[in-house]
Amino acid sequence: MTIRRTPRTVRAAGLVAVAVAAALSLTACQGGDKESAQEKKDSASSSASSTRGGGGDSEGARSETGKDRTGEQSASPAADAGTPSTTSKAGAPDRTQKLADGSTAKIYELGDQHYRAKIVSRGSVLATLETNKHDAGLNANDMSVVLTLGGEVHSWMGGGQQGPGTFQLAGGWTAKVKKLGELRYRAQIIGNDGVAATLETNGHDVGLDANGSYIVLSSGGVISA
Repeated sequence: MTIRRTPRTVRAAGLVAVAVAAALSLTACQGGDKESAQEKKDSASSSASSTRGGGGDSEGARSETGKDRTGEQSASPAADAGTPSTTSKAGAPDRTQKLADGSTAKIYELGDQHYRAKIVSRGSVLATLETNKHDAGLNANDMSVVLTLGGEVHSWMGGGQQGPGTFQLAGGWTAKVKKLGELRYRAQIIGNDGVAATLETNGHDVGLDANGSYIVLSSGGVISA
């Protein structure tokens, strides 16, 4: 019985050893497979991360480029807006003329018998005269100015007479000045043949070219020629 049991024990021990070895081998294989799979997963993850990182840099570069392009495009209109345009001559006077008090008249031709004169001193416009089917006149700071229908400007200092009343004027004319109301006066210009013209203020000065004699009636009733 002992002799028979011994071989069985040996065979059982051998089988156990073989089973243990197989189990260890299987465990080692599984561990190796897991490590290999983990390495592949880590490698794939690293590769994907690198790819994403590279893509991000590329997108960043494109984004920066896009920003630069956007900046250039948005700057262009500003640069164009800052570019000085060609100066138009539409606002330039047709001629200029010095006046009796040292100021300057800038004269513009607007149409047939239609003129405008801007009286300028030290860069500031002090007054504007405009003909519109009749002569225009102004009395300011003891200077009288007449702008005729032909675009001529005549100025002189002093010689004003306060109405109402009857006054002798240069050129042989007589003026009868009558007050009509606040800032409203009427002057009849009388020559050898009677009343030749009538000037009437209505809140502003008026002027007249009377055959080469220039007359101004102010809204305050001062007449000068």
